[in-house]
Amino acid sequence: MDSSSLRIGVLYDEWAADKEPAADPAPDKVGKRRRRLDKPDREEIFEALTKKGHQPAYFCLDGRPRSLKALTSAEVDVMFNLTESYGGDDTKDINIAAYLDLLGIPYTGSGPSGLHLAQDKAVAKRLFSFHGIRTPNFATVYQGRLQWADDVHFPVIVKPKREDGSIGIAFSAVAGSIKELMERIDALHADLDAPVLIEEYIEGRELYVSVLGNDPPVALPVIELNLDDLPEGTPRIAGTEVKWERGTAAYRKTKLRFPEDIGESLLAEIQETAVKACQALEIRDYARVDFRLTPKRRFYTLEVNPNPWLHSTAEFALAAKQSGREHADLIQEVVDLALARYRGISRARS
Repeated sequence: MDSSSLRIGVLYDEWAADKEPAADPAPDKVGKRRRRLDKPDREEIFEALTKKGHQPAYFCLDGRPRSLKALTSAEVDVMFNLTESYGGDDTKDINIAAYLDLLGIPYTGSGPSGLHLAQDKAVAKRLFSFHGIRTPNFATVYQGRLQWADDVHFPVIVKPKREDGSIGIAFSAVAGSIKELMERIDALHADLDAPVLIEEYIEGRELYVSVLGNDPPVALPVIELNLDDLPEGTPRIAGTEVKWERGTAAYRKTKLRFPEDIGESLLAEIQETAVKACQALEIRDYARVDFRLTPKRRFYTLEVNPNPWLHSTAEFALAAKQSGREHADLIQEVVDLALARYRGISRARS
């Protein structure tokens, strides 16, 4: 399949609430479907594809059936899938991938199975355990019914079982008592009406490993979100305040860096585990794996994020640049990985 000049769709999601300025919620408010209001990553990807000689075109899923119908007549060689939700529901990215499969449109990133396994954190953690990947003990609960329980010790972090982008994870997510735990469970049930994951809180450093490729996947340099300078009294977690609330001290005082005080052998072990975690969850093309490293240099796999943000300032692109890949080359590589998976498969459309 020749990738010298391709018609590439840049598929993204948008819904009415994206366009409405929202007041900041109270600090302990869960913030249902909190998402960034702009998505400049799609613009950078469009520019990168143009730079590489392709013919990109935007396709937007806005939550209305007609936007889904428009994809049926999309004349593209491959779709660069940047969708994170449908109609504001972040659990529906699985359905979008399945819909593209039904239409026979090749697309970048993980398929429905990988998206589902990664999104359901309880299922992912059980798969990690099966494959010998260390992950914090956990329990899941929904409306008073315990669905799964390891032997969990306080403190714990309480978060939605199926969400991404730190939705539902504020500083108040860390609970040190039964009272705090029950209050947090109640808040999540009230705001999201979804199962809750109760996970042992691992005190330590926040590390991210980007994984690129399929046969075999390659781990990019380890990058750290430095949480050392968070305001006194706040837990060292990458919650909504750290990731999205740009005007806060928590956002300003957390910076990405490449750690220089972790030995090469330990870094290699973490990278190897990242690849193993992606393979366990059937992840395709590219992903970011989140870890916690304790002061005793014991690391835990928290979760795998398929199709992570590819903006030039995001963790994945920074790690790729550290490995010698310029941003446009990275975007081309993701396209090439997707095309390689579809090579030899007829894409004839009726």
